[in-house]
Amino acid sequence: MKNYDTLSEAINDLRKRGYVNDFNLKCDSIECNNLKLKLSPYDFEITEFYRFEGNSNPDDEEIIYAITSNKGEKGIIVDAYGIYSNQITNELLQKLKVKR
Repeated sequence: MKNYDTLSEAINDLRKRGYVNDFNLKCDSIECNNLKLKLSPYDFEITEFYRFEGNSNPDDEEIIYAITSNKGEKGIIVDAYGIYSNQITNELLQKLKVKR
């Protein structure tokens, strides 16, 4: 895995390396609106992940996941580390916790 100083640096490099789709966390899946694609926790793998702390507050942490679907679509998920704004299923939580 690479080392990045900022979240934007990580996003830009991952995009250059083919992780071009934006995925969002939903209750029981991740979704990409551009592809009209919904993936269950069993339909994707986390290939890389990076954590970042906020400059002014160490509690402001974010994590970026580089994911690849079982059909080859690549993308990223950016989320607040350890805090989910939506309730997610245990299966999805366990998938994400593996990398924490």
